[in-house]
Amino acid sequence: MASCGNPITEDGASMPSRPRFDKGKHCIKCKLNLGNIVIRHAVYCRDCFTPLVTVKFRKALEPHVNANTGTSKRPKLKASGSVVLGFSGGLGSAVLFDLVYKTYLAGRPPTSENGDPRGGINHPRNADVWTTCAVCYVEVSSAFPEAHDSTEEIRSALASYANLEFIPLRLEDAFDASWWCRVTGSSDMSQLALELGKDGLPTEDLNLAHSSKTLPPNEALRAFLTALPTSTAVSKAIQILIRLLLLFTAQSRGASHLLLGSSLTTLAVSLISCVAQGGGHAIREEFQEHWPPGSSLTEFGGSVRVVRPLRDVTIKECAAFAWWNGIRVPGRPRLIRAIAGIPGLTKDFVVRLEKDYPSTVSTIARTCAKLEPKGTSVGECWFCRRHLQGGLADWKARISIRSHPDPEVVAQFTSPSPAVSSVPPDQAPELPSLDTHLCYSCVAMFTSRSSRKPSSAPSLVHRQDTPLPRWVQSNGAEMPLQDAVLVSDNGELWVRNQRSEGESRELIADFLLPDH
Repeated sequence: MASCGNPITEDGASMPSRPRFDKGKHCIKCKLNLGNIVIRHAVYCRDCFTPLVTVKFRKALEPHVNANTGTSKRPKLKASGSVVLGFSGGLGSAVLFDLVYKTYLAGRPPTSENGDPRGGINHPRNADVWTTCAVCYVEVSSAFPEAHDSTEEIRSALASYANLEFIPLRLEDAFDASWWCRVTGSSDMSQLALELGKDGLPTEDLNLAHSSKTLPPNEALRAFLTALPTSTAVSKAIQILIRLLLLFTAQSRGASHLLLGSSLTTLAVSLISCVAQGGGHAIREEFQEHWPPGSSLTEFGGSVRVVRPLRDVTIKECAAFAWWNGIRVPGRPRLIRAIAGIPGLTKDFVVRLEKDYPSTVSTIARTCAKLEPKGTSVGECWFCRRHLQGGLADWKARISIRSHPDPEVVAQFTSPSPAVSSVPPDQAPELPSLDTHLCYSCVAMFTSRSSRKPSSAPSLVHRQDTPLPRWVQSNGAEMPLQDAVLVSDNGELWVRNQRSEGESRELIADFLLPDH
């Protein structure tokens, strides 16, 4: 006699064993084969699982291929430019690359059930969606002395795919003037430096690095990461550098789409991590991004759509798909500093929770997809190049304590520049703050307080000379630099302010002689 009683106290009771599958042993699609994998309480066999992942991939990608879908329910897929795939060597990017190549780039038109091309060989639907395809890999070993260069391993893993262009990048390219001039066509070789850690990031500490003192790109990268206060800030900065390296490269090639291999699990981790680090205003860009957000960079090229076609496929599905289809996953080294902060804690929490509650990541993604940013954007952040929320300075002034009882601490974080230190406080210029041009997430990244002990290792540069990535300087012309504040011998304060010819003419209009 079988029952659900306690077999220890009841002689005739027995506890039935839990079934291996949640809803039966057979596949819920074909109803014939035994199941091989359980996805969110649903059982699938191997034959039905591969088409399921392909359908999810195409449903997430194809609505964003055409620039204008029009009124047709099934429009012809034709992108306005080429496509660039961001390849990290991980599981998601390897699965995405294989799906994109076999679906759109292998030269095989879509077939019907009998194996014939749908609509005929010459049907417009069977034309190429993208003109060309490039795979871009960003090497990050320069940021971590214990990591090794994996560029050649990635190149060999992609060698079996024909008609593809491999674009190797390095993380230090963000500080390389030659790379910046190559992707933007700009002849400006200047680079800005800033003292990080000061409250408010005053522009008196923003100075133009002289060409003789400019560090090599790899040393500039390490100096920038060393100056960041926390491991969370280091992880976020590396993610921003990789993202913008891919975006500027895609834009320089005239690409219309940048595809990233973020799975549903990775997307859920990035969404929670984004909110935890103060990036809630740009949470919709974590799903899909139309870059650049403004019109300040359109002179360098057209706009790029950032799409994550695997946003409905969990990491478990990606692993099974790669195993059953023989996809080679090069892998990426485990970077200790990059996973030690909030992103690492968030990943551990979500992955462990997903083991017992499979619908966790789907619930996170669907909930965040309903969020709308409060307020309107007033521009774009100078560092991460995403939407800039208005009213941050007023909000920060209301919630922040702006005084400290120890005058030495106040002097440490608010000490003026040498040019202004000799000027009486009532005559000091009111220079604007740099954090008004940065999003809240970037301000927190630069100015967050560190709980770790200061390192005894010698610094590559002084804190006030921390180099910034090359794209920060393109909008920096409006900011008064340190060299623009001068003090004369008699104590007078001179502030240089560049004006246009029209503004200068208006100032002296009363003193000009008439033309006739």
